[in-house]
Amino acid sequence: MTTEQVYNFIRMNKLAVLATVTPDNKSESACMGIAVTSDLTIIFDTVTTSRKYQNLLVNPSISFVIGLDNEQSIQYEGIAKIPTESKLDELLKTYFEAFPEGQDRKDTLEDIAYFYVEPTWIRYSDYNSLTPEIEEFTF
Repeated sequence: MTTEQVYNFIRMNKLAVLATVTPDNKSESACMGIAVTSDLTIIFDTVTTSRKYQNLLVNPSISFVIGLDNEQSIQYEGIAKIPTESKLDELLKTYFEAFPEGQDRKDTLEDIAYFYVEPTWIRYSDYNSLTPEIEEFTF
């Protein structure tokens, strides 16, 4: 498994389970639409009234589980950041390519917010054979 294969796997799986931690250290999860850049940066949107938004302002540590079909998945950990305006313009190209309807949310929702995550650790698992394939990447 190469980082290019990781990129292709994530790109083909536009939904992920996102885990955040509340200010009182309780876990919360949400199914999210995600997009990924070739350097494995993930971008997603939410609204500022969501629990995940509030959680990430306090504790930006984040994890995703991506892909649940066919016993293949990626675990992805990183630190969520709110992009600068110039960084956001760059990331939205990738996001709108994956989710064209995201442009409508951007244009109509006043409380839309974006986060991006650069990986700190990724684990790919494939349990389709007697000898599972497991690859880990640290960044």
